[in-house]
Amino acid sequence: MLENSVTTVEWRISDQAVDYPAAVALMEERVAAIRRAEAPEMVWLLSHPPLYTAGTSAKPEDLLEPGRFPVFQSGRGGQYTYHGPGQRIGYVMLDLQRRGSDVRRFVHDLEEWLIRTLAQFGVKGERRQGRVGIWVARGAGREDKIAAIGVRVRRWVTFHGVALNVDLDLSHFDGIVPCGIRDYGVTSLWDLGHTPSPDEVDMALKASFAEVFAAPRGAA
Repeated sequence: MLENSVTTVEWRISDQAVDYPAAVALMEERVAAIRRAEAPEMVWLLSHPPLYTAGTSAKPEDLLEPGRFPVFQSGRGGQYTYHGPGQRIGYVMLDLQRRGSDVRRFVHDLEEWLIRTLAQFGVKGERRQGRVGIWVARGAGREDKIAAIGVRVRRWVTFHGVALNVDLDLSHFDGIVPCGIRDYGVTSLWDLGHTPSPDEVDMALKASFAEVFAAPRGAA
């Protein structure tokens, strides 16, 4: 059993696309181990092959092209989203009992994590009331979504997390109504003219995470 003083968050980085069911199975195992105090908290950076996931609030009519990619039911909150190459996903497994037991604060911190990561590439990411995720103003009243957030909390341990659009085929979002939000577009860092490498994105995510997420309570 881990001592309560363990505060290090383990980082796992997968360079090859990970099948969605395999990722969910690993998260399930890790969440249970964290709950038993048998493993440290973890952030997993990865990508998936092209697919759609349906959150707990997904509406059937928002799946516009059912045969385009595999569709997976997900235990996370939210509606339909797309995952695929060129998108960096951060699955976040933290023990909220040691971090204030505040789910709302956790989601706010995930937003801040993404906002600070984007700022490292000169992009101003913003929150929008009533619209989940991180948004970029494009001018003339246009706003596009650049990052999605969908989480689940089980017995105060978090999993699922965030998806940042880096360099991906944005047309793949056409098969769904992303997160149930109509009348807005989707963008990526490369679409905005910023072309970081995968390693640069991972380094920015790690640096921003350290800024936003303090050590658990009781840390030495």
